Amino acid sequence: MAFGKLTIDWRSTLAAVWRSNRHFLKPIRNVDLVNPDTLQGIDAQKDALFRNTEHFLRGKPASHALLWGARGVGKSSLIKAVLTRYHTYGLRMIQISKDDLNVLVDITDEIVDSHHRFIIYCDDLTFDEGQGEYRMLKSTMEGTLEKPPENVLIYATSNRRHMMPEQMSDNLATSMLNGEIHPGEAIEDKLSLADRFGLSLPFHSMNKDIYLEIVDKLFKGRVQDAELLHQEALAFAIERGGQSGRTARHFFNHCQTGLN
Repeated sequence: MAFGKLTIDWRSTLAAVWRSNRHFLKPIRNVDLVNPDTLQGIDAQKDALFRNTEHFLRGKPASHALLWGARGVGKSSLIKAVLTRYHTYGLRMIQISKDDLNVLVDITDEIVDSHHRFIIYCDDLTFDEGQGEYRMLKSTMEGTLEKPPENVLIYATSNRRHMMPEQMSDNLATSMLNGEIHPGEAIEDKLSLADRFGLSLPFHSMNKDIYLEIVDKLFKGRVQDAELLHQEALAFAIERGGQSGRTARHFFNHCQTGLN
């Protein structure tokens, strides 16, 4: 595939990332392939996303997916795990930032005739008031006069369910007609993007038991006093503002100098 300055051979390239400063699609040589078995506490989300991806690879109806919710609990890692699990079945992934959504149509034009199937990965997909990039995303997902490409799905992560800030003033235009609530135009516009994602997977804050289970796996065979390890891990989580898989990995890295 030719795009910008580079030709990509998708037979040997598993993933690529859009580089806006040089305006080209860069093949990723060292792909971060996350082992699905290392993801704890998100089994339901994992099963749903894997099942959706399998339908996509088989040419069955599949949905764009939005993974939303708490920070550091595995949203981005799960999307990476999708590539780990399915790249041998012809799945490829392209990462693009929300600031570059204006080139999304150009990218899909380049891959629409490929025999591979592609996940367009957008991490931290949130928009501020007045940003119009999300309208380009909506067009790509559902098409305009041209049907959307059958070999492309969008998987995105966001800390917000609707990806845009919701103001109290938005509710002022809500009306009641014949006993039915009709949201105002501002709310309708904000909900319309989230509605394009047929699969919406919530990620909640991690409880203590799951957090400590991840800590135990990271430190397996390295410490003898598990109770002390748990105390220190929980104290670390309090300092960092919450328990998550990301916090557990940061705690592990923090302790490395003391373990060596």
